[in-house]
Amino acid sequence: MTVASQLPTEAPKREFRPRRGPKLWKIATYAVLLVFAAVYIGPLLMLVLTSFKTLPEFFRNPTGWPESFGFGNFTEAWDLANFPRYLLNTVLYTSVATAIFVATSVLVAFPIARGYFKGAKFILTLYLIALFLPPALIPQFQLILNLGLFNTRIGYILLFLVNPIGIIILVNYMKSIPKELDESAAIDGCGYYRFIFTIIVPLIRPAVATVTVLHAIGIWNELVLPTIYLTNDDLYPVTRGLIVFEGLYGSQWPQLSAAVIMLMIPMLLLFVFLQRYIVSGLTAGAVKG
Repeated sequence: MTVASQLPTEAPKREFRPRRGPKLWKIATYAVLLVFAAVYIGPLLMLVLTSFKTLPEFFRNPTGWPESFGFGNFTEAWDLANFPRYLLNTVLYTSVATAIFVATSVLVAFPIARGYFKGAKFILTLYLIALFLPPALIPQFQLILNLGLFNTRIGYILLFLVNPIGIIILVNYMKSIPKELDESAAIDGCGYYRFIFTIIVPLIRPAVATVTVLHAIGIWNELVLPTIYLTNDDLYPVTRGLIVFEGLYGSQWPQLSAAVIMLMIPMLLLFVFLQRYIVSGLTAGAVKG
């Protein structure tokens, strides 16, 4: 018997095959996703279809396709809701309030994230609690009334300068920035405000974009507050102008749908433009801290 015959033979290699999960689980997952997609897309599709119908056609078949696609409802809604004037008011309220809110929120969130004063964690906890509290409409109304800011642009803008979710997102994102930057800036003689707006803000751009879009959408779509605090037609935002489609004996649903679509387009474009920043900002704010 030779030495080679006594050596152990090498076992045949088995081909590696990735383990496949059960197909039933995948089918159930896709089914759930399709249900959620239908829940969200269905009303939006119905809104678009309704905007191209006449009122008799809508009553005959509310969920069906329109007989002809025309833009008559959009032109009528533009004139009836006084879109040019009210849209200008909405742009003014949204841009000014959002700009002030983002700038002040960055200044508030930075010392909280760094813990540069006693009670920083307690302040952050108060912001978290505020997320679950209802809006204090009566004290808020009394404050605006006593300040003499009722039915004014300044008073209406002041209503949107506090938003707990914006502070929370910014604080959680700022915690991911190393503190060594603060020390280096202090050694180089960089001022506090210059350090925040020239160094910190560019680093937290996704969080700033997220807070900007969320806050702007909230102001743009607000309907309750202008109904309470604004009684002058010249000060109405565009959402307040939608009330003209509510009649005594019925509503002009096709024209109202057209007005809602026109109201939705600017915020939709803003979201699409800042989408990549929003996704990264929300993700970082959720996992960092």
